[in-house]
Amino acid sequence: MSDLSQEEWAIQIKEDTNGVILDVRTLEEVENGVIGDPVHHDIYNPQAFMQALQGLDKSKNYYVYCRSGNRSGQACAIMKSLGFTNAYNLTGGLVEWKGELS
Repeated sequence: MSDLSQEEWAIQIKEDTNGVILDVRTLEEVENGVIGDPVHHDIYNPQAFMQALQGLDKSKNYYVYCRSGNRSGQACAIMKSLGFTNAYNLTGGLVEWKGELS
């Protein structure tokens, strides 16, 4: 797991052909906009979140974000404990995001 600055995260996701954006916010938060075309799994629903992680391809690179960077950091730590080797946390989350939202 790595914490990436806003700039590093934006550059890496743009250049990574094996990258997947993972949004770990609630559905209500998602309605306010997303970065790119993310996969959404709400970390506040722990049982469904853990089940969803079990179905993800561990060979992919995951760019994880939330509102502030706290939940996404937790998600990256959980992913690491499950054997994911490339999970990148967006430091500062959407609060600091300067890019476009979909």
